[in-house]
Amino acid sequence: MDKKKKLIGCYDYTVVLTYIGLSISVIGMTQAIAGKFRSAIVCLALSGLCDMFDGKIARSKKNRTDEEKMFGMQIDSLCDVICFGVYPAMICWLLGVRGPVGWLLICFYCICSVIRLAFFNVLETKRQQEEDGANKYYHGLPITSMAIVLPLVFMLQVFVSNATFIVALHISLAVIGLLFVVDFRLKKPNNTLLTFLVILVAAAVVITILFSNFRIPKWNFPKAGLSDWLRNQLFNH
Repeated sequence: MDKKKKLIGCYDYTVVLTYIGLSISVIGMTQAIAGKFRSAIVCLALSGLCDMFDGKIARSKKNRTDEEKMFGMQIDSLCDVICFGVYPAMICWLLGVRGPVGWLLICFYCICSVIRLAFFNVLETKRQQEEDGANKYYHGLPITSMAIVLPLVFMLQVFVSNATFIVALHISLAVIGLLFVVDFRLKKPNNTLLTFLVILVAAAVVITILFSNFRIPKWNFPKAGLSDWLRNQLFNH
């Protein structure tokens, strides 16, 4: 009873960073809805940073019970659905991924995100029953990759036309979503590569903060889609 109460009460310190990442993502959602996309992208990057280290913190507690390990894994996946599934999809929709094609890609991305996490849970549960320690490989692209990809794509709008930027958002949703569900072995990055990725995303965030001034055009109402955007860019500028 005490163990169950401890788990339900969420007193395990190893999942605190996961909760912080979720909270940052929720704050980012409110910023995106308010049209403050720079703040939203910063929140996404920070949420990804939290996810990068929550597993290391969890593994630092050597005496975790099997129930605690399962609880941490389930909590991590549930939070990831919001932080790196729903949240990036919402940002993309607000930025201009609209219309039938946009809706299709957003739904595709979200479905692939859920499949990716469910697949991970099944594999990780089976692996933990057979061996200890952290898995050295990903099966498919990890869902947290969107916390790297989207800040980099958003940075593009500083250097390219709005039409190119919107097309890049569509392509990103399609490609990243597909890589979530393709079963290939991807070696987990070492500390050197992780440091490089953090610096890369940090540079993208700094450029975004300093130079981004993206505004959704007035004509881009919910029924407007990619074809409307391209037509406006080509003939009305």
